[in-house]
Amino acid sequence: MARVLIVEDDKMNAKLFDALLRKRGGFEVTLTEDVHEIFAMAQARQVDLIILDVALGNSYFEGKAMSGLSISRVLKEDPRTADIPVILATAHAMNGDRERFLEQGKADDYFAKPIMDPNVLIQRIHALIPRKSTQMKP
Repeated sequence: MARVLIVEDDKMNAKLFDALLRKRGGFEVTLTEDVHEIFAMAQARQVDLIILDVALGNSYFEGKAMSGLSISRVLKEDPRTADIPVILATAHAMNGDRERFLEQGKADDYFAKPIMDPNVLIQRIHALIPRKSTQMKP
C-alpha cells in the first residue's frame, strides 16, 4: 500500500485529505506539521509521496518558520529525498501561482484547495508514485 504524508495546518483540511486518500485512494496516510518528523520520515523512506500545504503556520525547523515551499525545496535538494514526489497545495490560487510555486518549491505537482474533483487528485497521486514491487525478494 502506498504511503502518503500530508503536511497541512488546517485541521479540517487534514481530516478531509486523510479520509479521502484512505477511503477513495486506498493509501496509508500520515498527518504531521512537525518538520523534523517530515525530514526523518522522508530520509528513512517511510513515505512514497508528500502533500505539502504552501502556507504553514505551525511548522518550524531549527527555530525558523518553514513554509511548504521551503520544506519542498529542502527535500528536493537532498539526494536522499529528491526522488520522493511532492505535491503542493494551496487555498490561495491566483493566475501564475502554479508555475511560480512549482519552480520555487521544486515540487512535482500542485493543486488548488478546495479539492473540486477528488478522483483527479487520486489519479495524479497514482501517476507520481512509482509502482511498488509485489514480488518477494529471495
